[in-house]
Amino acid sequence: MQPSAVANTTNLTASSSQFYNWQNYRCAYEVYQPINTTPEGIPLLLIHPIGVGLSRQFWQRFCRKWYNTGERNSIYNPDLLGCGESDMPHIAYTPSDWAEQLQYFLQTVVRKPVIVVVQGGLLPVAFALVQKESNLIARLVLSGPPAWALMTNKSPKWQQKVLWNLLDSPFGSAFYRYARTPKFLHSFSTRQLFASENSVDTEWLNTLVAGAENPASRHAVFSFLAGFWRQDYISFLTSIQQPTLAVVGETASSISQERKKQTPDERLAHYLACLPQGRGIKIIGRNVLPYESTAEFVTAITPFINEVS
Repeated sequence: MQPSAVANTTNLTASSSQFYNWQNYRCAYEVYQPINTTPEGIPLLLIHPIGVGLSRQFWQRFCRKWYNTGERNSIYNPDLLGCGESDMPHIAYTPSDWAEQLQYFLQTVVRKPVIVVVQGGLLPVAFALVQKESNLIARLVLSGPPAWALMTNKSPKWQQKVLWNLLDSPFGSAFYRYARTPKFLHSFSTRQLFASENSVDTEWLNTLVAGAENPASRHAVFSFLAGFWRQDYISFLTSIQQPTLAVVGETASSISQERKKQTPDERLAHYLACLPQGRGIKIIGRNVLPYESTAEFVTAITPFINEVS
């Protein structure tokens, strides 16, 4: 297994991709290490968000900045099933499915404890992974955790099924063809993800367009939109014994339709009230902090990571 060296690299290529088999599916990942030095500390396991064109490429800026600031942890960056270079079966994905994939990845590829860094709405995958493989999770960093209403209100199974069936249809295929255009991606990113429209740059849009080129990538996206991840996670939060850092953007917003808008401070307070060893911090940015506010995000999490290094 040859790790990728990204400390001074502006572009990471598919030639550094590696693969493993899980349940007869081919799954991709990369391993990053600092250039010309020995890795130190507990490795990081990155969990990318789900969305049109999103994959492990989401973490490229973070990885570059991490090593450019002198940090030396190894980084494991996998593509979840249905995304990136991993296989894209036509199934309805649940957080448990992705957690089982990552559990196998930890057991067979990493084979040592990690610090999980999870982005946004994939937080339920991290919860499920802690439930399944707690001994291999040392700490957790929650980047832009979802609004509290989304994490405590379970959507009805019938509703999930109706939404999935609607999306998993010719209508959904047509919608996905439009959703992967630069025009839509720019509009959605500006409205829902970034604090500044200027941050929605060519690198971001080109990465999403390339990631959504394979129409089979729609199944993971539609699974997320159908809400298979929506349930009450309070019991999961209160059971996490690992130290956990929640990082929230100063202008964080939500896809929730709740009439009462939740402030970032309120969001942090809800999480910290439930996490037995929780801490929280706000930084500039909105909902995709490792990409939009990369330097600030690295600065925010480094002390927490280095406590066990």
